[in-house]
Amino acid sequence: MLDKRQAPAGAKSAQSAKVSGIWPPVTTPFRADLTVDFDRYIAHCRKLLADGAHGLAVLGTTSEANSLDLGERETLLERVVAAGIPGGQLLPGTGAPSIGDAARLTRHAVGLGVRGVLLLPPYYYKGVSDEGLFAFASEVIGRVGDQRLALYLYNFPQMTTLVWSPDLVGRLIKAFPDTVVGLKDSSGDVAYMETLLSRYPGFAVFPSSEALLLSAMKKGAAGCISATANTHVANIRRLYDGWQGPEAEALHKTAAAARAVVQPYGWIPAVKAILSAREGKPDWMRVRPPLVALDEKKKAELMQALAPLGG
Repeated sequence: MLDKRQAPAGAKSAQSAKVSGIWPPVTTPFRADLTVDFDRYIAHCRKLLADGAHGLAVLGTTSEANSLDLGERETLLERVVAAGIPGGQLLPGTGAPSIGDAARLTRHAVGLGVRGVLLLPPYYYKGVSDEGLFAFASEVIGRVGDQRLALYLYNFPQMTTLVWSPDLVGRLIKAFPDTVVGLKDSSGDVAYMETLLSRYPGFAVFPSSEALLLSAMKKGAAGCISATANTHVANIRRLYDGWQGPEAEALHKTAAAARAVVQPYGWIPAVKAILSAREGKPDWMRVRPPLVALDEKKKAELMQALAPLGG
Protein backbone atom coordinates (compact mmCIF):
# COMPACT_ATOMS: atom_id res chain seq x y z
CA MET A 1 0.00 0.00 0.00
CA LEU A 2 1.21 3.49 -0.81
CA ASP A 3 2.52 5.42 2.16
CA LYS A 4 0.52 8.64 1.96
CA ARG A 5 3.47 10.63 3.28
CA GLN A 6 5.89 9.43 0.62
CA ALA A 7 6.17 10.23 -3.06
CA PRO A 8 4.93 7.43 -5.36
CA ALA A 9 7.79 5.12 -6.30
CA GLY A 10 9.02 5.46 -9.84
CA ALA A 11 7.12 8.65 -10.49
CA LYS A 12 8.04 11.02 -13.30
CA SER A 13 10.31 13.96 -12.57
CA ALA A 14 8.77 17.26 -11.52
CA GLN A 15 10.51 18.99 -14.43
CA SER A 16 8.93 16.69 -17.03
CA ALA A 17 5.49 17.36 -15.54
CA LYS A 18 5.91 21.11 -15.30
CA VAL A 19 3.25 23.19 -17.04
CA SER A 20 4.06 26.62 -18.43
CA GLY A 21 2.41 29.30 -20.52
CA ILE A 22 -1.07 30.80 -20.66
CA TRP A 23 -3.86 28.51 -19.45
CA PRO A 24 -7.32 30.14 -19.46
CA PRO A 25 -9.72 28.94 -16.74
CA VAL A 26 -12.45 28.15 -19.26
CA THR A 27 -15.83 29.69 -18.50
CA THR A 28 -18.85 27.37 -18.72
CA PRO A 29 -21.90 28.14 -20.89
CA PHE A 30 -25.31 27.00 -19.65
CA ARG A 31 -28.56 26.25 -21.42
CA ALA A 32 -31.91 27.69 -20.33
CA ASP A 33 -32.43 24.76 -17.92
CA LEU A 34 -28.97 25.44 -16.42
CA THR A 35 -27.43 22.28 -17.85
CA VAL A 36 -23.98 22.61 -19.38
CA ASP A 37 -23.94 23.52 -23.06
CA PHE A 38 -21.19 21.09 -24.02
CA ASP A 39 -21.07 21.99 -27.71
CA ARG A 40 -20.53 25.67 -26.98
CA TYR A 41 -18.03 24.82 -24.25
CA ILE A 42 -15.93 22.70 -26.60
CA ALA A 43 -16.11 25.35 -29.33
CA HIS A 44 -14.85 27.93 -26.83
CA CYS A 45 -12.01 25.62 -25.78
CA ARG A 46 -10.94 25.19 -29.39
CA LYS A 47 -11.02 28.93 -30.03
CA LEU A 48 -8.89 29.65 -26.97
CA LEU A 49 -6.28 27.18 -28.16
CA ALA A 50 -6.40 28.61 -31.68
CA ASP A 51 -5.96 32.12 -30.31
CA GLY A 52 -2.81 31.25 -28.40
CA ALA A 53 -3.56 29.41 -25.18
CA HIS A 54 -0.96 26.79 -24.33
CA GLY A 55 -3.60 24.74 -22.54
CA LEU A 56 -6.87 24.98 -20.65
CA ALA A 57 -7.40 25.20 -16.89
CA VAL A 58 -10.90 23.74 -17.04
CA LEU A 59 -13.23 23.37 -14.06
CA GLY A 60 -11.81 26.21 -12.03
CA THR A 61 -13.41 29.19 -10.32
CA THR A 62 -14.20 31.03 -13.56
CA SER A 63 -15.68 27.76 -14.84
CA GLU A 64 -18.20 27.81 -11.95
CA ALA A 65 -16.92 24.33 -11.15
CA ASN A 66 -18.11 24.47 -7.56
CA SER A 67 -21.64 25.06 -8.87
CA LEU A 68 -21.44 21.75 -10.77
CA ASP A 69 -22.02 18.38 -9.16
CA LEU A 70 -19.39 15.65 -9.33
CA GLY A 71 -21.06 13.87 -12.23
CA GLU A 72 -21.23 17.06 -14.26
CA ARG A 73 -17.57 17.78 -13.65
CA GLU A 74 -16.58 14.30 -14.73
CA THR A 75 -18.84 14.36 -17.79
CA LEU A 76 -17.55 17.74 -18.91
CA LEU A 77 -13.96 16.56 -18.79
CA GLU A 78 -14.84 13.35 -20.62
CA ARG A 79 -16.65 15.30 -23.35
CA VAL A 80 -13.68 17.63 -23.87
CA VAL A 81 -11.26 14.72 -24.27
CA ALA A 82 -13.70 12.82 -26.51
CA ALA A 83 -13.90 15.92 -28.72
CA GLY A 84 -10.21 15.52 -29.50
CA ILE A 85 -8.66 18.07 -27.15
CA PRO A 86 -5.62 16.25 -25.77
CA GLY A 87 -5.44 15.52 -22.08
CA GLY A 88 -1.96 17.01 -22.15
CA GLN A 89 -3.54 20.42 -22.73
CA LEU A 90 -5.89 20.17 -19.75
CA LEU A 91 -5.35 21.26 -16.16
CA PRO A 92 -8.70 20.64 -14.42
CA GLY A 93 -9.66 21.77 -10.97
CA THR A 94 -10.38 18.81 -8.71
CA GLY A 95 -10.78 20.55 -5.37
CA ALA A 96 -13.62 19.64 -3.00
CA PRO A 97 -14.28 19.98 0.74
CA SER A 98 -14.16 16.21 1.27
CA ILE A 99 -11.16 13.97 0.78
CA GLY A 100 -13.28 11.40 -1.02
CA ASP A 101 -14.68 13.81 -3.59
CA ALA A 102 -11.31 15.44 -4.23
CA ALA A 103 -9.66 12.04 -4.66
CA ARG A 104 -12.48 10.84 -6.94
CA LEU A 105 -12.23 13.86 -9.22
CA THR A 106 -8.43 13.71 -9.26
CA ARG A 107 -8.33 9.98 -10.02
CA HIS A 108 -10.86 10.44 -12.82
CA ALA A 109 -8.86 13.30 -14.36
CA VAL A 110 -5.57 11.41 -14.20
CA GLY A 111 -7.27 8.46 -15.87
CA LEU A 112 -8.13 10.72 -18.80
CA GLY A 113 -4.48 11.64 -19.25
CA VAL A 114 -4.59 15.26 -18.11
CA ARG A 115 -1.38 17.25 -17.75
CA GLY A 116 -2.08 17.94 -14.09
CA VAL A 117 -4.79 18.98 -11.65
CA LEU A 118 -5.44 22.10 -9.57
CA LEU A 119 -6.31 21.35 -5.94
CA LEU A 120 -8.05 23.86 -3.68
CA PRO A 121 -7.70 23.40 0.08
CA PRO A 122 -10.83 21.94 1.74
CA TYR A 123 -12.82 25.14 1.87
CA TYR A 124 -15.60 24.58 4.41
CA TYR A 125 -13.77 24.52 7.75
CA LYS A 126 -12.02 27.76 8.71
CA GLY A 127 -8.86 28.32 10.71
CA VAL A 128 -7.41 24.99 9.58
CA SER A 129 -3.74 24.46 10.48
CA ASP A 130 -0.91 23.64 8.10
CA GLU A 131 -0.85 20.19 9.69
CA GLY A 132 -4.48 19.64 8.72
CA LEU A 133 -3.93 20.87 5.16
CA PHE A 134 -0.85 18.67 4.82
CA ALA A 135 -2.87 15.67 5.96
CA PHE A 136 -5.64 16.51 3.47
CA ALA A 137 -3.32 16.81 0.49
CA SER A 138 -1.38 13.71 1.54
CA GLU A 139 -4.56 11.68 1.81
CA VAL A 140 -5.77 12.78 -1.62
CA ILE A 141 -2.43 11.88 -3.20
CA GLY A 142 -2.38 8.55 -1.41
CA ARG A 143 -5.92 7.62 -2.42
CA VAL A 144 -5.25 8.46 -6.05
CA GLY A 145 -2.09 6.34 -5.89
CA ASP A 146 -1.05 7.06 -9.47
CA GLN A 147 2.49 8.03 -10.44
CA ARG A 148 1.11 10.07 -13.35
CA LEU A 149 -0.43 12.60 -10.97
CA ALA A 150 1.00 16.12 -11.26
CA LEU A 151 -0.63 18.25 -8.57
CA TYR A 152 -0.79 22.04 -8.65
CA LEU A 153 -1.98 23.66 -5.45
CA TYR A 154 -4.63 26.34 -5.90
CA ASN A 155 -4.30 29.27 -3.51
CA PHE A 156 -7.42 31.45 -3.34
CA PRO A 157 -7.88 32.65 0.25
CA GLN A 158 -10.55 35.21 -0.71
CA MET A 159 -12.83 32.26 -1.48
CA THR A 160 -11.53 29.51 0.80
CA THR A 161 -10.19 31.60 3.76
CA LEU A 162 -7.28 29.11 3.72
CA VAL A 163 -3.72 29.55 2.49
CA TRP A 164 -1.20 27.04 1.21
CA SER A 165 1.49 28.77 3.28
CA PRO A 166 5.05 28.90 1.89
CA ASP A 167 6.23 26.59 4.67
CA LEU A 168 3.47 24.10 3.91
CA VAL A 169 4.24 24.26 0.19
CA GLY A 170 7.85 23.42 0.95
CA ARG A 171 6.79 20.52 3.15
CA LEU A 172 4.58 19.11 0.41
CA ILE A 173 7.32 19.48 -2.21
CA LYS A 174 9.72 17.62 0.07
CA ALA A 175 7.22 14.83 0.79
CA PHE A 176 6.00 14.49 -2.80
CA PRO A 177 8.71 15.95 -5.07
CA ASP A 178 7.46 14.18 -8.19
CA THR A 179 3.81 14.98 -7.54
CA VAL A 180 3.44 18.47 -6.03
CA VAL A 181 4.94 20.49 -8.87
CA GLY A 182 3.27 23.91 -8.94
CA LEU A 183 0.73 26.40 -7.64
CA LYS A 184 -1.81 28.86 -9.00
CA ASP A 185 -1.97 31.96 -6.84
CA SER A 186 -5.23 33.93 -6.96
CA SER A 187 -4.51 35.84 -3.76
CA GLY A 188 -3.06 38.88 -5.48
CA ASP A 189 -0.47 38.94 -2.69
CA VAL A 190 2.73 39.80 -4.54
CA ALA A 191 4.93 39.15 -1.50
CA TYR A 192 3.46 35.63 -1.15
CA MET A 193 4.08 34.85 -4.81
CA GLU A 194 7.60 36.21 -4.72
CA THR A 195 8.36 34.17 -1.60
CA LEU A 196 7.42 30.98 -3.43
CA LEU A 197 9.47 31.94 -6.48
CA SER A 198 12.48 32.73 -4.33
CA ARG A 199 12.32 29.70 -2.06
CA TYR A 200 11.43 27.04 -4.60
CA PRO A 201 13.19 27.52 -7.95
CA GLY A 202 11.67 25.31 -10.63
CA PHE A 203 8.34 25.11 -8.81
CA ALA A 204 5.72 26.20 -11.36
CA VAL A 205 4.02 29.30 -9.98
CA PHE A 206 1.16 30.93 -11.91
CA PRO A 207 -0.26 34.32 -10.94
CA SER A 208 -3.95 34.66 -11.74
CA SER A 209 -3.55 38.13 -13.23
CA GLU A 210 -1.79 39.18 -16.42
CA ALA A 211 -1.16 42.49 -14.67
CA LEU A 212 1.40 40.58 -12.56
CA LEU A 213 2.75 38.44 -15.39
CA LEU A 214 5.70 40.55 -16.51
CA SER A 215 7.14 41.08 -13.04
CA ALA A 216 6.44 37.44 -12.15
CA MET A 217 8.17 36.09 -15.26
CA LYS A 218 11.26 38.12 -14.39
CA LYS A 219 11.36 36.24 -11.08
CA GLY A 220 10.81 32.80 -12.58
CA ALA A 221 7.03 32.32 -12.85
CA ALA A 222 5.76 29.63 -15.20
CA GLY A 223 2.96 31.64 -16.84
CA CYS A 224 -0.52 32.85 -16.04
CA ILE A 225 -3.98 31.39 -15.35
CA SER A 226 -6.30 34.37 -15.69
CA ALA A 227 -10.07 34.73 -15.99
CA THR A 228 -9.66 37.39 -18.68
CA ALA A 229 -7.68 34.95 -20.81
CA ASN A 230 -11.17 33.80 -21.82
CA THR A 231 -11.62 37.12 -23.62
CA HIS A 232 -8.11 38.48 -24.24
CA VAL A 233 -5.89 35.42 -24.57
CA ALA A 234 -4.06 36.72 -27.66
CA ASN A 235 -2.90 39.84 -25.80
CA ILE A 236 -1.71 37.81 -22.83
CA ARG A 237 0.06 35.31 -25.08
CA ARG A 238 1.92 38.15 -26.81
CA LEU A 239 3.09 39.38 -23.41
CA TYR A 240 4.20 35.88 -22.41
CA ASP A 241 6.12 35.43 -25.65
CA GLY A 242 7.65 38.92 -25.55
CA TRP A 243 8.38 39.45 -21.86
CA GLN A 244 12.14 39.58 -22.49
CA GLY A 245 11.89 41.75 -25.59
CA PRO A 246 11.97 45.49 -26.22
CA GLU A 247 8.17 45.76 -26.34
CA ALA A 248 7.60 44.03 -23.00
CA GLU A 249 6.37 47.13 -21.17
CA ALA A 250 3.98 48.07 -23.97
CA LEU A 251 2.62 44.51 -24.12
CA HIS A 252 2.19 44.56 -20.35
CA LYS A 253 0.29 47.84 -20.51
CA THR A 254 -2.08 46.49 -23.16
CA ALA A 255 -2.81 43.26 -21.28
CA ALA A 256 -3.20 44.95 -17.90
CA ALA A 257 -5.52 47.63 -19.28
CA ALA A 258 -8.15 45.14 -20.38
CA ARG A 259 -8.06 43.36 -17.04
CA ALA A 260 -8.48 46.63 -15.17
CA VAL A 261 -11.62 47.43 -17.17
CA VAL A 262 -13.21 44.01 -16.55
CA GLN A 263 -12.42 43.64 -12.84
CA PRO A 264 -15.09 45.96 -11.34
CA TYR A 265 -17.88 44.03 -13.07
CA GLY A 266 -17.08 40.66 -11.45
CA TRP A 267 -14.99 38.13 -13.31
CA ILE A 268 -17.54 35.45 -14.14
CA PRO A 269 -20.52 37.57 -15.26
CA ALA A 270 -18.22 40.05 -17.01
CA VAL A 271 -16.38 37.39 -19.00
CA LYS A 272 -19.69 35.92 -20.08
CA ALA A 273 -21.06 39.32 -21.02
CA ILE A 274 -18.07 39.98 -23.26
CA LEU A 275 -18.41 36.61 -24.98
CA SER A 276 -22.14 37.22 -25.42
CA ALA A 277 -21.52 40.60 -27.05
CA ARG A 278 -18.76 39.35 -29.31
CA GLU A 279 -20.63 36.30 -30.53
CA GLY A 280 -24.10 37.83 -30.53
CA LYS A 281 -25.29 34.97 -28.29
CA PRO A 282 -27.50 36.07 -25.36
CA ASP A 283 -27.24 32.59 -23.83
CA TRP A 284 -23.59 33.25 -22.98
CA MET A 285 -24.81 35.63 -20.26
CA ARG A 286 -26.30 32.84 -18.17
CA VAL A 287 -24.67 31.94 -14.83
CA ARG A 288 -25.71 29.42 -12.22
CA PRO A 289 -27.28 30.69 -9.01
CA PRO A 290 -26.31 32.08 -6.62
CA LEU A 291 -24.38 34.15 -9.19
CA VAL A 292 -26.32 36.75 -11.16
CA ALA A 293 -25.67 37.84 -14.74
CA LEU A 294 -24.90 41.43 -15.65
CA ASP A 295 -27.94 43.40 -16.74
CA GLU A 296 -28.00 44.93 -20.22
CA LYS A 297 -27.00 48.36 -18.94
CA LYS A 298 -23.88 47.01 -17.22
CA LYS A 299 -23.07 44.88 -20.24
CA ALA A 300 -23.25 47.93 -22.51
CA GLU A 301 -21.07 49.94 -20.11
CA LEU A 302 -18.48 47.19 -20.05
CA MET A 303 -18.32 46.87 -23.81
CA GLN A 304 -18.10 50.62 -24.22
CA ALA A 305 -15.19 50.73 -21.77
CA LEU A 306 -13.42 47.97 -23.66
CA ALA A 307 -13.97 49.51 -27.09
CA PRO A 308 -10.87 51.79 -27.00
CA LEU A 309 -8.80 48.69 -26.21
CA GLY A 310 -10.09 46.80 -29.23
CA GLY A 311 -13.06 45.19 -27.48
